[in-house]
Parts: sequence; C-alpha cells; structure tokens
Amino acid sequence: MSRPNSDSRILPVRPAVGLAVACLIAGFLALWTAQECNRNLELHRLQGSFAPSLLYGCVYWIWWVAVTLVLWTLADRWPAVFKPSGLTVMAHLGAACVLAILHLALLKHTLWLGSWYWPAWGRLFHTVWVWTLERFGVELAIYGFIGGACAFFHSRMQAQQKLEIERQLAQAQLKALQMQIEPHFLFNTLNALASLVAQGRNPEASKTLIHLNTILRTTLQRRTPEKVPFVEELRVVESYLAIQQVRFAHRLKVKIEASPEAMESLVPCFLLQPIVENAIQHGIEPTEAGGSIETCVKRVGDRLWMQVCDSGSGTSDSSTKGHGIGMQNIRERLAYFYPDAFEFDAGSRETGGYQVTIEIPYERATA
Repeated sequence: MSRPNSDSRILPVRPAVGLAVACLIAGFLALWTAQECNRNLELHRLQGSFAPSLLYGCVYWIWWVAVTLVLWTLADRWPAVFKPSGLTVMAHLGAACVLAILHLALLKHTLWLGSWYWPAWGRLFHTVWVWTLERFGVELAIYGFIGGACAFFHSRMQAQQKLEIERQLAQAQLKALQMQIEPHFLFNTLNALASLVAQGRNPEASKTLIHLNTILRTTLQRRTPEKVPFVEELRVVESYLAIQQVRFAHRLKVKIEASPEAMESLVPCFLLQPIVENAIQHGIEPTEAGGSIETCVKRVGDRLWMQVCDSGSGTSDSSTKGHGIGMQNIRERLAYFYPDAFEFDAGSRETGGYQVTIEIPYERATA
C-alpha cells in the first residue's frame, strides 16, 4: 500500500465547527418536531400555541446535542471510549439505556409543564404515551447513530493527525539528509576542485563543477518529501559518484546497472544517494586500497528491486554506528511512503563488504 495522495487526504473537523453544525441540525429538527406536535394537535381538533411545541422540540433535540458533546469530549480525552471491543459495546449499551430513561423522563416532565401553561397541551398530554417500548427503541437508535458518527469522525481525525506527524517526520529526515550532504561533502569537493585547478586539469575541474551544480540544485529545490522519477535520482547518484571518483581516483571503481523499466519508475527522493554515501564513508574511505561500488536497479514483476553493494570492510566496529544511523533513516522514510509494502535488508556480505537491498511497489512516472 503506497502513501495516500493529496486527493484522498482526510479533512480535520474542528470542534467549534462541529458544535455549530450540531446546533444547526438540532435547530432544524426542533422546528420539525414542533411542526409535528402542532399537526398532532390539529388531528385531535385542538388549538394551541406554537411555543409549547417548540419547547418540546428543543428539549428533545438539544438533549442529544449535549450527549454528542459529552461523547466527543470523552473520545478526545480517552480514545479507548470508542475502541472496538465487547466491553465497549456493553458499556455504550448501558449508557444508552440510562440516557434513554433520563431523556424520556425529561420529556414527560416537559409535557406535564406544558399542561399547566397551555390548556390545549394539557388535554393532549393524556393522549401522548412517553413510556413505550417503541419510544425507548428510538432513543437507543439515536444514541447508536450519534455514537457511531462520533467514533467515525474521531478515528478520521486521529488518522489525519498520524499522517501529519509522519509527514513532519519525513520532512525533518529529508532536511537532515540535506544538511548531511552539504557540509562535509561540499568541503571535500572544494578541496578536490582546488587540487584539480592547481594541477592544471581544468576540463576535469569544469566537469566536477557541473556535477556539483546538479547535486546542490536538486538538494536545494526539494523542500518536502516526494517521489521523483528514477532518472532524476540516478542523475544525482551519478554526479555524486563522479565527484568521488575525482577525489579517490583509482581507489574507487563504480558500476551502475538500471533496466529501461526502472528508468521509467518513481522512487522517493534521496533514496539511493545516502546509501551510496554510506558505502563511500564506511566501505571505501577507511580502506587504503579502496574498493568498488555496484548499483543495480530493475523491475521484478510489480516490484522495483534495488541493490547497492560495496567491497569495503562491512560492519566492523568502527563503521557499525554510521551504517545503523543512515540505514534507519532510509527505513523510516520507506515506511512513510510504503507503510506495509516495502522490503529493506542491510548487512555484511559473505564475500566482504556491505550490501543494501530494497524492494518497493513499482510505479511508473507520468510523462
């Protein structure tokens, strides 16, 4: 399952807006109930003021507005109130029965009060039976509807908050990656450029500047976590490795294989570059003889398979910490984009060196 797109984002419901909507609906229902009461009076050939009917409607529906606010507040403070379980269902059923009895008692006293001030209502009072099984069932049904609506919207708000937290986490991780790229990498690249210029190797210095421009432009442009065409990601990796080859010269050998279908895919931005950077820092740089980095990307069925290998020292004590931090960052970003649909494996190879393998759902980039 991939990350939800912008069209399916959940809209948060603000408490004030929810209260206003609930009161508005209650007002309409109160007017409707009052109208029905007046019609009932007419059926019994009684004449009465609209005021007592409106009072009855308000008492009937404002009660449920109060119940809605209580349920929403409880859900906000104790999410377990709507946690699906047999105990929760029994608790809500008990609460519904108690509230139904209290509400029907309140309605009965409202009718009794009306009989004192409005004679027509006094005569109608004897024809209205509040304590009936049918009325009790209606009360339970209304509570069930309100409770279900509160549970539904509260769960959606929680899901929205979770998505927002995950988005902020991914954005923070992306910024951390950008900050990680810029300082030490820029320092080493400038040193390499100075060395090339001092040796009179101006064509190589010019190419290195072009590669550096590609990396910095891409890094500075990406401010939010996003998926990008693999071609763009590969361009950054190639530029990064080209600069590192200037720095390490014959100590670094590079091999990149990408199938045509892989070139048309979408991947999270800055997915491979940190892995390759880890391979340089913890695999190639510590060894005097250097080594090689091999990158392979291809489509396998409905999955995109990626692997980065180096021939360095693997996860020795001196490099385990660096590998762990970098790989954990990648894993968390994959979990953000593909919560339950990615595979990630990183560790030492039997033949020596370090290997990172990633599988994600294949997505074709739009033209």
